[in-house]
Formats: sequence, C-alpha cells, structure tokens
Amino acid sequence: MNGYSYAPLLFFLALGGGFAAFSVAIGPITGRRRYNRAKADAYECGIQPSPHAEGGGRVPIKYYLTAMLFIIFDVESVFLFPFAVAFDRMGLFALVEMVLFIITVFVAYAYVWRRGGLEWD
Repeated sequence: MNGYSYAPLLFFLALGGGFAAFSVAIGPITGRRRYNRAKADAYECGIQPSPHAEGGGRVPIKYYLTAMLFIIFDVESVFLFPFAVAFDRMGLFALVEMVLFIITVFVAYAYVWRRGGLEWD
C-alpha cells in the first residue's frame, strides 16, 4: 500500500474544510447588517410563541420518549445495514451475533409496546 491511496480522501477533506472556512469568512461580508425586531424573534411557524405549554402545564414527556424510541430504532437499522451488505462474507459467528442483537431490540420494542409507549393520545 503506497502513500497515494489516501490522496483522494485528503483532497476531499481539504476541499470540505476549505468550503467551510470560506462560508464562515464570507458570511459577515455579504450578509445584512441591519437587525430589526422581527429578525431577533424566534420563528415558530407563524404562530406566536407562548411562554407556557398549552393548558399551563409542562410539556408531556411522551414527546421526548417518542423521539428517543425513534433514535433507538434508527440506530438498529444503522447496525443492520452493514450486516445485510456483507452477509455472505461474515460467517456463522456474525449471524449469531445479529440474531442476538435483533432479539435484544425486539424485547425492548415489545416492552415499549406493552407499556403503551407507541400509543399517541
């Protein structure tokens, strides 16, 4: 393996870093310098933001739990994709490991389902 095998990687790394540095440097030069009240306000899809949750209470925890479940099951697909691509080269050990991984995730899924975490009110 020679030193030129990393040349494309280093080229694109330098190109991406250069683009990022250029974007940060050119922003203040080309951007608007006048700020008004509308620019300083938070954008809430056209709805006036309220300081409290609807009904005066706290934000329900189900929003956060749903987001965490989404992330967990997305991470599962990230781990399953390389296994699916290289399945024929991995052998029996990888198959057993992936079955154990899927069983573990399925147990978590069944637990959440049984507790009502997938039901939206």
